[in-house]
Amino acid sequence: MYARRLVEASALEAALRPNTKLVSVMLANNETGVIQPVRELADRAHAAGALFHTDAIQAAGKLPLDVAAVGCDLLSISGHKMYAPQGTGVLFVRRNVRLKSMFFGGLHERGRRPGTENVAGIVGLGKAAEIARTWLSEDGARALTALRNRLEQGILAAVDEAGVNGGGAARVANTSNLYFDRVEAEALVIALDLKGLAVSGGSACQSGATEPSHVLTAMRLSEARARASVRFSLSRLTTEAEVDAVVEMLPAAVARLRELAPRKLATALVGS
Repeated sequence: MYARRLVEASALEAALRPNTKLVSVMLANNETGVIQPVRELADRAHAAGALFHTDAIQAAGKLPLDVAAVGCDLLSISGHKMYAPQGTGVLFVRRNVRLKSMFFGGLHERGRRPGTENVAGIVGLGKAAEIARTWLSEDGARALTALRNRLEQGILAAVDEAGVNGGGAARVANTSNLYFDRVEAEALVIALDLKGLAVSGGSACQSGATEPSHVLTAMRLSEARARASVRFSLSRLTTEAEVDAVVEMLPAAVARLRELAPRKLATALVGS
């Protein structure tokens, strides 16, 4: 079962070709929060002569990041996912890894990128990283995990035909992806929005898409279940009272949509 939530090393090896130069895998998935076995995948990539990059955007500020432990050649993070100013980010490049510039101009940043540096943004990102490091050292991630578990357990106790996508696998503390059978995620998102709760039917970068999540379908969820899945995101500012408010309002919204579903089907059949 766990293989359905993770990138399998055997699948990576099957995808490698003699001319594969770079392998890139998320450290933590942005829809389910599942933490991928990047060290094992990096070792397989290196054995095939390829470099390994990990997208750590969803992990930064939520997990300790150690490039030696990850075994990566390149690692990228984005500031706005860890409370830093938007438009800032970091690319770690291991020594002796040479990059070819895509843009040309000034010779600062060792010729990798031209343009005036955003000093204020860089300082803000550095401060955000400092705060995140302190938060992690003070067991902030464990406290946030407890809140996420409280949310999931409360919802599953109150709503039948529901479950956690990626449940049982290691996940970052802030992300929860749940399915509610016989409910359209889009309708549930709207219903909860009217109650003041912001959730998502997928990743932020897929908003407006009409197809079910490629992440969930790759995990072998049926199309119906993928379309019935909603992502909840917590933050360092989330409180127990807010979690309990969600647990209180969600069951009625799900029940109402399930009640309406047969009526919509009957209306469609009559209209046809």
